[in-house]
Amino acid sequence: MDLETLRHSASHVLAQAVKELFPKAQLGIGPAIDEGFYYDFGNVEFKEEDLPKIEEHMKKIIKKGEKFVQVKKTRTEAKKLLKNEPFKLDLLKDLKDKEISFYKNGKFIDLCKGPHVNSTKDIKAVKLLKLAGAYWRGDSTKPMLQRIYGIAFGSEKELKKFLKQREEAEKRDHRKLGKEMGLFSIHQEAPGMPFFHDKGTFIFNKLVEFMTQEMIKLEYEFNKTPIILNKNLWLQSGHWDHYKENMYFTKIEKKEYAVKPMNCPGNILIFKTRLHSYKELPIKAGEFGLVHRDELTGVLSGLFRVRAFVQDDAHVFCTKEQLKEQIIELIELVDRIYSTFGFKYEVELSTKPEKAMGDPKLWSIAEKALEDALKFKKMKFKLNPGEGAFYGPKIDYHVKDAIGRSWQCGTIQLDFSMPEKFNLTYEGQDGQKHRPVMLHRAIYGSLERFMGILIEHFAGKFPLWLSPNQVKIITVTDRNEKFAKKVAKELKEKGIRVEIDLKSETLNRKVREAQLQKFNYIITIGDKEVDKKTLAVRTREGKVKFGVKLNNFIKDLLKEIETKEIK
Repeated sequence: MDLETLRHSASHVLAQAVKELFPKAQLGIGPAIDEGFYYDFGNVEFKEEDLPKIEEHMKKIIKKGEKFVQVKKTRTEAKKLLKNEPFKLDLLKDLKDKEISFYKNGKFIDLCKGPHVNSTKDIKAVKLLKLAGAYWRGDSTKPMLQRIYGIAFGSEKELKKFLKQREEAEKRDHRKLGKEMGLFSIHQEAPGMPFFHDKGTFIFNKLVEFMTQEMIKLEYEFNKTPIILNKNLWLQSGHWDHYKENMYFTKIEKKEYAVKPMNCPGNILIFKTRLHSYKELPIKAGEFGLVHRDELTGVLSGLFRVRAFVQDDAHVFCTKEQLKEQIIELIELVDRIYSTFGFKYEVELSTKPEKAMGDPKLWSIAEKALEDALKFKKMKFKLNPGEGAFYGPKIDYHVKDAIGRSWQCGTIQLDFSMPEKFNLTYEGQDGQKHRPVMLHRAIYGSLERFMGILIEHFAGKFPLWLSPNQVKIITVTDRNEKFAKKVAKELKEKGIRVEIDLKSETLNRKVREAQLQKFNYIITIGDKEVDKKTLAVRTREGKVKFGVKLNNFIKDLLKEIETKEIK
């Protein structure tokens, strides 16, 4: 059974239950989404305690086995039917069909194109999850509605599995762990713009360093472009027409500027600063660029949905003949990066969207080039029609985390349009000017979001090379302080991050605190360790090894960091 159809049908049952329990409620929309379904309601104020009551009523409707039946109405009939539903009437204005499609189950009828399952009994398991606010049509100038989120499956077993995963996800919530571990914070003074603390900055910098090392091996150059750029540039790139609603704007000396939402136009300007020969291509230009995107307050979520973030962007300028080898090189780079973190992933090929710029013939060539590269690497991929960027088709990567959730991160985008718009050229072997092809790529995507994913993937227990809390030294008594400081000094000199706990508290309490901070290793130093000049080393799994020599411990740590081992 198609899960999307099942969940959309469940959203109708939710709307039906709400209308029967809260007759004055006004219906908004109720689509299926990746994580279940939701329905928006106006003219009603729900409380959390209403959800179990609504869910119970849904189950009664489901048990009745009401058939989903399509009903066609004329526009006049539809208006009459929806006379008390202002949000549905607003939707009706957008419909161009002569006959308007509704779906009915029992006494409930809703404006809908379908499809639906055969009967409410096909919805074997349903659970309402949470309440939220949402502006009508996502527009902050329009009324705020109440949104009820739910999940539905074709079996109770699937629901139980989902709820177990959700419980585990709550334990791993990066917002909770980020606060406990002192990684980042969000402040009202800059909503949606994370503040990274020292430990969070360490992780951020390690991610940049790792990616930089991999890019240097492939002979990338590194650029840095301004955050604010003139309006004319964004008009030329097409962002002004296709992305304006997601951009921030400002004025300098009465001229209009935009805060960049993407890094590509700036890197194109760098490419244009001089003439290029075919012998120089490919030019691989990387930038860890800070971008800003206008997001509604209601959708902001920790590091996952922010207004300011750094993209690990790169733009590869190459000839058409070099296209296949460059796409393959990027596919292999993505695999190396994700494998280092222990991620498995799935791949989608996203094709020309409805609102696209450029020659359709070039789109076909671009789509084929991406598809051929994937097939050459014998990679399984899913076709995602109409979901490409407005300037070109793309390969999208969805990584799977430790508890089986999927996250869209990396992308490889093939672009013939930008080089055309900016009149990019290189001198070919024939002495004539030729148009380069442009590949956009990001692997982390947003570093902020990727950090949030990593926090939840590892549940805060980062591999040693990425961990801001590598070693904690705990003393048993004040007599052990001198030796503990000596050990800490030697570890720091070798580049190991180490903290020392000299507080006058019980050993068990100190160990517990270090474990909550997710330290990779806890060193306990008592009189025996001082006398023998050795260490007692506790791992995250709670295994303790006594009599460890400091030199051997450092050697093992450095090897674990160098190999980026995941324990």
